[in-house]
Amino acid sequence: MNEKDKRLIIAITGASGAVYGIRALQILRAARVETHLVISAAAALTIPQETSWSVAQVLELADFTYSDSDTGARIASGSFSANGMLIAPCSIKTLSAVANSACDTLIARAADVCLKEGRPLLLAVRETPLHRGHLRLMDLAARSGAVIFPPVPAFYGHPQTLQDVIDASVGRMLARLGIENELYPRWTGL
Repeated sequence: MNEKDKRLIIAITGASGAVYGIRALQILRAARVETHLVISAAAALTIPQETSWSVAQVLELADFTYSDSDTGARIASGSFSANGMLIAPCSIKTLSAVANSACDTLIARAADVCLKEGRPLLLAVRETPLHRGHLRLMDLAARSGAVIFPPVPAFYGHPQTLQDVIDASVGRMLARLGIENELYPRWTGL
């Protein structure tokens, strides 16, 4: 897989599941996809709690990094050409900002730019169970063009480890963004 002409924005927010964003960055680096990373303040707290990674180590996986408070960064403009954006995991707070076009953070602004420019925006919403307010926000975001992609594992590939589940979920996310990979099993029929 050589995707060297591709450029993706990756955001990691404070929901549980920082490993999804980290794994996406690892895969994209190996595929030579240019990455632009934003880590929310809540994610900076969550990453060392859930993983063996430090925030500094995660930042090193990206080609370019930005502060979530830098709403003037180049990824906040429609003139910045990207192939799309992945928010993994996507907190309900971030989902709400995207659904309501509340662009007070760089993550929300970059997501809004993807939607207004017709670029893919994939939200790996990480919350369960969901109440009607969450579902309403997902519907609003989807109506604006976002792809709602909770990291729900598929079991037809018989995953044996947690890494298998993570890889399959991230592989499917990246495939939906146009990054071909062999990380998830394809359904071949009964």
